[in-house]
Amino acid sequence: MRHLPTRTTHQRRGRVVGALAAGLLCTAGLAAPAAAADPAPAAPAAPRLGNGLALTPPMGFNNWNSTHCRAEFNEKMVEGIADLFIAKGLKDAGYQYVNLDDCWALPQRDAQGKLVPDPVRFPHGIKAVADYVHSKGLKFGVYTSAGIKTCNSAGFPGGLGHEYSDARQFADWGVDYLKYDNCNNLGVDAKLRYTTMRDALKATGRPIVYSLCEWGENKPWEWASGVGNLWRTTGDISDSWGSMLSILKENLPLAPAAGPGHWNDPDMLEVGNGGMTDTEYRSHFSMWSIMAAPLLIGSDLRKATPATYEILANKEVTAVDQDPLGKQGTVLTSAGGRWVVAKEMKDGSRTVALFNETDSPQRIATTAKSLGLPRAAAYTQRDLWQHRTYNTAGTVAATVPAHGTVLLRIAPGHAWAQYPPAVETGLDGGPLVESAKPARVTATVTDLGRTPALSTDTALTGPAGWGIRALSPTSSPALPTGRSLTTTWELTAPAGTPNGAYDLTLTSSYRAPAGGRVTQSLPVQAHVVTPPPAGTSYLSDLPWISAANGWGPVERDTSNGESAAGDGRPITVGGTVYAKGLGAHAASDIAYYTGGGCSTVSAMVGVDDETGGKGTVTFEIWADGHRLASTGVLTNPMPPQPLSANITGAKTVHLVVTDGGDGVDSDHADWGNARVVC
Repeated sequence: MRHLPTRTTHQRRGRVVGALAAGLLCTAGLAAPAAAADPAPAAPAAPRLGNGLALTPPMGFNNWNSTHCRAEFNEKMVEGIADLFIAKGLKDAGYQYVNLDDCWALPQRDAQGKLVPDPVRFPHGIKAVADYVHSKGLKFGVYTSAGIKTCNSAGFPGGLGHEYSDARQFADWGVDYLKYDNCNNLGVDAKLRYTTMRDALKATGRPIVYSLCEWGENKPWEWASGVGNLWRTTGDISDSWGSMLSILKENLPLAPAAGPGHWNDPDMLEVGNGGMTDTEYRSHFSMWSIMAAPLLIGSDLRKATPATYEILANKEVTAVDQDPLGKQGTVLTSAGGRWVVAKEMKDGSRTVALFNETDSPQRIATTAKSLGLPRAAAYTQRDLWQHRTYNTAGTVAATVPAHGTVLLRIAPGHAWAQYPPAVETGLDGGPLVESAKPARVTATVTDLGRTPALSTDTALTGPAGWGIRALSPTSSPALPTGRSLTTTWELTAPAGTPNGAYDLTLTSSYRAPAGGRVTQSLPVQAHVVTPPPAGTSYLSDLPWISAANGWGPVERDTSNGESAAGDGRPITVGGTVYAKGLGAHAASDIAYYTGGGCSTVSAMVGVDDETGGKGTVTFEIWADGHRLASTGVLTNPMPPQPLSANITGAKTVHLVVTDGGDGVDSDHADWGNARVVC
């Protein structure tokens, strides 16, 4: 963890690196450890890796995100994961590697300088576990760090100065995959550290996939294709929407660096760990797959829900990740948080992710031409989550739920005529409803196919007791290509309905020309809201519509603690303490309902003093989709800055924090004395 190692419960990145570590050693009258035990060749290695491994992104499991160093991380657990790979169809979906992370070794090497497996966790040794994994037709991986210690605060031995003997041990144990971390590295040049281990692995003669985990600090996408098979492009992921989104945005622009045998790695999967919804986890999995990212399961499969297995074992989605052409998807558009990301496939088709970053349903559209497909009368459109195939005349579009992703595979050819037309079912945003006060929304059903949609019907349903009625027609005998059925609906939440999100479902049904009825549903959330009271209110005292945060939840009246709710400290910026406010962590978005009756939002903003001089963020105020104010990049040493915006007439206000362009490490962002005047 490269955030706050003295506070965070994620102890993995509590590191001492570079000049700091070297200085501490010198102060103590000691020299940095020499590599005497493992003399490395003086000449640099060849510039290309060429080990023939990881020709598609590695798929497997790593225990860290779910177990950390807890006692449950042991050989019984690891062998149980291998069993579940078989029993739950994960091996059939492409998963191969069962990998150990930190804490598998004792804190000290033996008298010969060898690594010693923890006899409590692994009483039969590492080789026995590797043999068990191999007996299932799977592969086995381990972890160490390119420093004198690993990243855990307990300080297990790292590989710096022991590369050749460690690599020999790994090979003798039957290791197939090495994750090589970045802690306690004494400031040794990254390329040198990672190249030395590359050469040590090669010297063993055993094929071992080599994963560089230096967090993107030295731009490995520019040099590491000749060193490792994959390299981390970002800091650590956490099990939150904000963290996943921030890492996604860092990794997407690096597509040119990826290809067979050399992959961008935006960190392990959080699917199933509980910090996101299943819709968000499907987005996480979809976007990692279209980015040709390594797919390393980070949840405890012994406790996984059927929904988690349904996501992880979706062969149509893993096939996108594993496409042998090996291209990472590229961004076509991203305006307004409506992302179109396209990936060229070896068979000539295109996979496209329509990804909705926002908190309400959004129509996201592109065309077959924009995807780079040849001109054709029509195309097949395979929905990889619905497992259904349609025809489209060339428009590729969907109304995508909040934080959702529609993943489609588009191909030209004559087969399209046998499939029903693609029909888009859409709603104009997520309804904001004041209890006992009618609100209107508009739904559309649009034929995108080359063939007509016949006998089309639509319906909107919601919670028991809600008033939902159509104010215009809900059916049409036929919708030709490009035509829509538009229906206005009136919603009324019962008096006294508490604030919060409530599920609605918009359903459309139609008949294809070749026969057979098609029904599809769009999940929508209506938010019951209450406008702020007249006068001046602290935002920390008001309910928000939604709050996305990079690490841990947004905190009321304390700083961000990066983990469970309530673990923050007094908000402190530049020595000034604020009793009221909001503690966030980039990337963050806190949304409030103002109902058109407020005039001003204001706060004193800055990076919390607890980060110890670290952190760079930008604070922004948005209203009804428009950015009204921004601080520009702020750093930790800066005093608190005033930020305010005129929000007259706005129905919603968003307090947004971005990472300042350098990643989210230590980006604790405080909205001191955040207030609204109504």
